[in-house]
Amino acid sequence: MAVLYDIGCMIEATPGFVGGRPRIAGTRTSVQCIAIENLMGNSAEEIVADRPHLTLAQVHAALAYYWANKAEIDADIAADEAAEEEYLRTHPVRG
Repeated sequence: MAVLYDIGCMIEATPGFVGGRPRIAGTRTSVQCIAIENLMGNSAEEIVADRPHLTLAQVHAALAYYWANKAEIDADIAADEAAEEEYLRTHPVRG
C-alpha cells in the first residue's frame, strides 16, 4: 500500500525561524521564495531542478499555500521589495 501524505503538514511557520514566515516543513525554503520563482515564470519542475533538496510535492504544496493565502504573501513580498529599495536608496554603492 502506498504511503499517503497529509499536505497540511508540508508547510509550517515557527516564530523566529525564517522570520516566522510559512516555509516548506523541515527546510528554510519559504513559501514566499517559491511563489516569487513561480511568478517569475519558473515551473514547479524547474524550481525542483534548482533546489534538489525539495520534492515536487513540496513545491506544489508551497504553491497551493501561496494561492490560498495570496493577499498576505503578496503583501510580504511588497514589503520586502520596499525595504530593499529603501536600503539601496539610503546606502548607495560607492565606486
